[in-house]
Amino acid sequence: MLTSTTAARKPADVEKKWIVIDAEDAVVGRLAAFIAMRLRGKHKPDYTPNVDTGENVIIINADKVHFTGKKLTDKVFHWHTGHPGGVKTRTMGQLLGGRYPERVLTKAVERMLPKESPLARKQMTQLRIYAGATHPHEAQNPEVVDFKALSRKNVRSV
Repeated sequence: MLTSTTAARKPADVEKKWIVIDAEDAVVGRLAAFIAMRLRGKHKPDYTPNVDTGENVIIINADKVHFTGKKLTDKVFHWHTGHPGGVKTRTMGQLLGGRYPERVLTKAVERMLPKESPLARKQMTQLRIYAGATHPHEAQNPEVVDFKALSRKNVRSV
């Protein structure tokens, strides 16, 4: 009988890397799935579900992402302020063109991680999203990941 032993990783054994992804012309759903996989560490052969084995991810040009179909105009978000008649509505285009366009990508990644988990909250702190092309993390020597070259479906130009 053949038995295999899988060594579980301990938090002290994990080495964190920094990666940079340029989000210009990238499709939001595919990019968010890729980022969530990297944050959790599922791309590594020594992935352990209860240990943070992921990487620190830096996203630049988050305000230049694209959506497939008519999501910019047809996807609508509703919330309630708590006051009578306080239902608020925004389209995806309004959110992306608003004051904080990076929140679109932040919420997309957050919704792809495990729900209400202390580990997921810790992994979200390792995600840094910037609307512009610059970031203040050059001292960490981040590795550039060419997300758009992984598949032709990852890029959508208008």
